[in-house]
Amino acid sequence: YPFGMFSVPRKELVRIHASSGTTGNPTVVGYTREDLENWAEQVARLVVAAGASDESLVQICFGYGMFTGALGLHYGLERIGATVVPTSSGNTEKQLKFMRDFGTDTIVATPSYCLYLAESARERAEEFPLGQYRLKLGLLGSEGCTPEMRDQIEQSWGGGFFATDNYGMSELNGPGMSGECRERCGLHINEDHFLCEIIDSKTGEILPPGETGELVVTNLTKRGIPMLRYRTKDITRIDYEPCACGRTTVRMTKPRGRSDDMLIIRGVNVFPSQVEHVLLELGMDPNYLILVDRKNNLDTMEVQVEMNAALFSDTVRDLESTEKRIEGALQSTLNVHARVRLMEPGSLPRSEGKAKRVIDNRKL
Repeated sequence: YPFGMFSVPRKELVRIHASSGTTGNPTVVGYTREDLENWAEQVARLVVAAGASDESLVQICFGYGMFTGALGLHYGLERIGATVVPTSSGNTEKQLKFMRDFGTDTIVATPSYCLYLAESARERAEEFPLGQYRLKLGLLGSEGCTPEMRDQIEQSWGGGFFATDNYGMSELNGPGMSGECRERCGLHINEDHFLCEIIDSKTGEILPPGETGELVVTNLTKRGIPMLRYRTKDITRIDYEPCACGRTTVRMTKPRGRSDDMLIIRGVNVFPSQVEHVLLELGMDPNYLILVDRKNNLDTMEVQVEMNAALFSDTVRDLESTEKRIEGALQSTLNVHARVRLMEPGSLPRSEGKAKRVIDNRKL
């Protein structure tokens, strides 16, 4: 930090991005002009595969700044001739106003914020009917999105809204390494720019084709800060079968979690995405918080679940019954007990960026 990993003289760099640095100094990445051209091309391919075109009017709800997501999508969308509305994050009232007034048909956002915008639009439906929105496509990323959460987002917006996922990280340019096509059967990898391998996280051994493990990526074309066999810590697998869309690049499955986000509760591996899957399978909204602690040398896990209309009851017995039902479903999936506590609607924090799902007090 800050420039020790750059492989070209600083005068050849035309842009610098950095991670949030929540665990120390930020990770700083630099781009040559060639890097930016390649990055825009990578993103352009993925957004076209998802359904964007030169007729799209795209509202980017990622925060502009050192974060790579907003400008990465911005330049890729401009490359295909789309009209970009760079609203950045926050100010939900104005986001919705621009959507209605501009006729926004495509949104770039985190899955959690896209769902929050839909919730907010529905809360204002008496004044601004949902028919005033023209959204048809979501280019979602920056945080995990289970198929169940995607279904919930699409149902919340209605009107044939179609959500896709894309994947990338600052160390590898940003968004643009891979993304879903209209078939949504994996994320197409830009193989001429990225060489991907799957390894065993513990041993580093390269796993055979089709096996699930940690994704390791070599960036083949980046000059500012090349990455050789970068360990992403994302758990996925690579699919070499042909895609129905006709594209010939290999696909990676949606990461089921990260090896460093994985919780070990009394010897059992738990991913937050598994909790989300259970809640959505039970017809609940994906508004939850996982609290992990250690009491009397024993790991404890509590899942706070925000009530929706389907869960609401004014009797203690009904609420306790619902909590037990969720606990049973989690036990069946996770193979570890988690206490469930129902929370009032709107009581859990909403995020305009990545949703914070876990508070692990064992590390304090």
